[in-house]
This record gives sequence, structure tokens and C-alpha cells, in this order.
Amino acid sequence: MRILVLNGPNLNRLGKREPHIYGHETLQMIEEKIVHYATERNIEVQCLQSNREYELVEAIHRAEDESFDGIIINPAAFTHYSIAIRDALSGVSVPAVEVHISNVHTRESFRTNSVTAPACIGQLTGFGSNGYLLALQALIQLKEDAN
Repeated sequence: MRILVLNGPNLNRLGKREPHIYGHETLQMIEEKIVHYATERNIEVQCLQSNREYELVEAIHRAEDESFDGIIINPAAFTHYSIAIRDALSGVSVPAVEVHISNVHTRESFRTNSVTAPACIGQLTGFGSNGYLLALQALIQLKEDAN
């Protein structure tokens, strides 16, 4: 099984950026946690963070071309307005789970609107970095159910 983990703008600042909201874990720490969890289950994981919308779109396209079994995506600010990322997710046959570290529904009202979530099989919000592991579990179960 192969999973692509995508993180959007400003998530490279985790650990420094608003730790009262996002915690003290860095993105590198979160990625190591995901890779460790996946490796124990014999799953290959590739991680990419980008502040550039087009790089995330291209990565989503490659996920299908390179036969990934699932995408875990935290679109960050792109969540609220990136039709390009939504269309990329809708345009591939690879199932995606949207993840948000904080509970977006308890924050500013604009954060509750996700244009990307409808192109995903589900959304996890408010579980901190464990949301990524829960998303991975969901994709594992989806694959097992399909077999």
C-alpha cells in the first residue's frame, strides 16, 4: 500500500506558528510519526509540503499516475478557496482524506467552509497530529473493504 501525505501553506511553520492552536510538534515530527506508524504496517508513505498551490495539484495528479492507494491532505488555507485543488482531487481515482490539526469549527467562521472536503471521502478535524494517523487507518480500512 502506498499513501501520499500532502500539507499546504504555512504548515512548514508548525511548532513555531501559533502553538496555542497547532501545538509544539513540527511538521518533521508529524511526518516521522506518520512514517513510523505506516512502516509498522508495511505501508509506503511519501510526504510533501508546499506553499504553492500548483505543486499540490501536480502531486495529486502524480498520485494517480504513480498508483498511490490514498491521499491524506491538509490543504491549510487552500481549504477555503482552492477550486484547483478540489478539481484535482475530484479528477483522480485516488481516495483522499482531508485533515486539519485544529478544530476548524471552533475557530473563525471562514474556516468552517471547505471547498476541498466534498472531493474527499472524509474529513478529520481537531485531533491534532493524530488526525493523520486516523486518516491512514481509514484508508487502510477502505482498501481492506475493497479486497
